[in-house]
Amino acid sequence: MTKAMSTETVLTHVAPAWTSSGNFTTLCPNGTKWVWDIIGECADDERDMASIYLGLLSILCFMVSSFPQYYQSCKTGNMDSALSIWFLLLWLGGDTCNLVGSYLADQLPLQTYTAVYYVTADLIMLGMYTYYKLRNKTHDHRTIVHVVGVACVIGLSGNFFHVPSLDTKQGVDVSVVRSRTLLTVSESGLAFTTKEIIGFTIGSVSSVLYLCSRLPQMYTNFKRKSTEGVSYFLFALVILGNTMYGLSVNPDGGQGESSYMIHHLPWLIGSLGTLSLDIIISIQFFIYRKNSPQQLNNLEETSPLLRS
Repeated sequence: MTKAMSTETVLTHVAPAWTSSGNFTTLCPNGTKWVWDIIGECADDERDMASIYLGLLSILCFMVSSFPQYYQSCKTGNMDSALSIWFLLLWLGGDTCNLVGSYLADQLPLQTYTAVYYVTADLIMLGMYTYYKLRNKTHDHRTIVHVVGVACVIGLSGNFFHVPSLDTKQGVDVSVVRSRTLLTVSESGLAFTTKEIIGFTIGSVSSVLYLCSRLPQMYTNFKRKSTEGVSYFLFALVILGNTMYGLSVNPDGGQGESSYMIHHLPWLIGSLGTLSLDIIISIQFFIYRKNSPQQLNNLEETSPLLRS
């Protein structure tokens, strides 16, 4: 899901300033205390606070987006045919990259907790898919491949936790800490650090996975000529979350703005790209709103008889 993008700090967080309450008075005298304590950023004007609120609302949208699909799957019982397994696996892959990035960068607890939550929600979705696949007894040779793929993704995501974090003990540079965005970047104009390169790479992979995840679901909807069993609110909440994420982007003026855009390019491209594909899926919901797989099957069965 693109949901993970709004919680990324692109591995360039200046330092764990949130660990010391004394830093707030020194580095952010005009800022908001709760923003400094929870998010670790300095919000000292209305523009910064608006960006904070939009970013938090986008996280909330992403966090609750899975619940409508849980309900829809329990209601219809056809999750295994309504959702593409590759849509779920690629979505999990994107969220796993976000979790790995949070771990390697030693990010704030907010980023790490939300990343763990996203992966957990994805695993619940995959568990439900497997349950309905087995219950509906629609086994074929591809089912084995899907199950193996799920096990591999889960195993890899678990192994990443053994990788040590990088450069976790850094000093706070007073000259670098300025006003906030949910995505903060150093304005020193220096070349990419090791952490920034890793963050950029993980962000790029995550964005590609999020983008690719929509394609198999679009194909599944087209093949079935129906969106029955798929909750539109799943995509509507993600669209809303990505929109607010885009609005929350608040680069500072001057040289820092170009540096900000370069460091956050993967997340911005992924967010806008996923937003575009989700709009296409929304159009599919409109086109196929009156169709159901059962009606289409009956039509295919009776059409040869009518022609004869």
